[in-house]
Amino acid sequence: MTQVFRLEFPQTLSTHTDYATAQAEVDQLSDSGFPVENLMIVGTDLKQVERVTGRLTTGRVALAGALSGLWLGVFVGLLIGLFSPEGDWLRIVATATAIGVGFGAIWALLGYAATRGRRDFSSVKTVVATRYEVLVEHRHLAKAQDLVGRASTAQAFD
Repeated sequence: MTQVFRLEFPQTLSTHTDYATAQAEVDQLSDSGFPVENLMIVGTDLKQVERVTGRLTTGRVALAGALSGLWLGVFVGLLIGLFSPEGDWLRIVATATAIGVGFGAIWALLGYAATRGRRDFSSVKTVVATRYEVLVEHRHLAKAQDLVGRASTAQAFD
C-alpha cells in the first residue's frame, strides 16, 4: 500500500453508518483547524450488491451489441476517413459503421449463446461499505476527540 494510504498508528475516532456523516465530521475538524492530513475514512464490512435491471432476450443482446459496434465503427471510420481522398470520406465512415454494427451484434449473440441460459438477466454491481470509520494518527487522537466533543455539545445547545 502506498504511503498516502497509511497512518503510523491509526486509532478509531468514530464509526458511522454512512459516508456523508463521516465526511461531515472530517470537514468539521478541518473547519476547526485540525491537521486533517492525519485522518482517514475507511469503509469496512464490505458487501457486493447486484441490482437486476431486466431480462435478457436474444433481441436485447443483439441490440446492445449493435449499439456497441456502432460507436466503434464510427470511430474507426472517422480515423480511416481522415486519411482518405476527399470524395470517399462519407462512404468510408458509413461502411465502417455498418461493419461495426454487424460485428457487434454477432459477437454479442455468440457470447450470449455461450452462457446457454445460465444468466438470462442484466444487472449492475457495486461494492458498498456498511460502516465508515474515521481513523486518526495516534498522536492527534486526544485533540480530535476534544474537537468532535465540543462540536456535538455546541450542536446540542442550538
